[in-house]
Amino acid sequence: MKKQRTTENGNEKSRKLDEWNSLEIVRFMNQEDAGIANAVKEALPTISLAVDGIVNRWKQGGRVFVVGAGTSGRLGIVDAVELGPTFSIEQDRWNGILAGGYDAMWTSLEETEDDEQLIQATLEKADFSATDVIIGVTASGSTPFVLSAIHYGKERNGLTIGISNNESTQLSSICDYGIEAITGAEVIRGSTRLKAGTAQKMVLNMLSTASMVKLGKVYSNEMVDMKLINKKLVQRAVQTLINATSISEAEAIKVLKENNHDLKVSIFRVLTGGTIEDAIQSLRKADGHIKRAVQLYFQKNE
Repeated sequence: MKKQRTTENGNEKSRKLDEWNSLEIVRFMNQEDAGIANAVKEALPTISLAVDGIVNRWKQGGRVFVVGAGTSGRLGIVDAVELGPTFSIEQDRWNGILAGGYDAMWTSLEETEDDEQLIQATLEKADFSATDVIIGVTASGSTPFVLSAIHYGKERNGLTIGISNNESTQLSSICDYGIEAITGAEVIRGSTRLKAGTAQKMVLNMLSTASMVKLGKVYSNEMVDMKLINKKLVQRAVQTLINATSISEAEAIKVLKENNHDLKVSIFRVLTGGTIEDAIQSLRKADGHIKRAVQLYFQKNE
């Protein structure tokens, strides 16, 4: 017997949605959204295992491919494109793949979610290998475009992660880690850009952010691997250096300049008094983690 998709169920509480005034509509949507965090909470153990898997493959030189159709695919791209300036990762390390390609980001091309051959050709062109990761995102857990990507990844011994919004989905059954954030019936039946989409964004945020933290791209709760490509990010780097070391703004600006605007090296040198060479060597040994690099430096010089 085929398992019923709760994302396709009708919401008994919103049967008179078309009769409500604007405040009643948005208040009800807000009430429904309140349960999304709990839906994601149930999946946290699996999400954490997926993070560890991503970090392990990343350290081997692997890449991440986030695959989806419609809203799910667009959310994957939104998360992926932010990681470059935020964490200075190479452009091809964390990739969003949307059914229908570039045009589907701006135009609804719903028919492309059934194109199983296209996604396989895309992954083949990217030379997907055993060190890589595929994150498939689909509210239903049954989108052919996503399932085909996961099958392709498994055939090549890549790590496979699924994000869906129903229970015991087909996607979860074929993934190494099946993350199910069961958000239930939507305010408008089947409109999974709402609760399901919000839950997917939350999970994607967790996977990418926790992975970057584990990879040493955060010191305390500060971004320390930013690309300083505009005035806002330069100022953020100055404030990060101040927060991390308690030096003055003038000193922070001077230190950043002296260290070619490398924030990690700057923090390390202020905290240890070491040279640029000390910073580079210690950070390399610590896999980029500043706290560990500082500890290694002081242990070496005791």
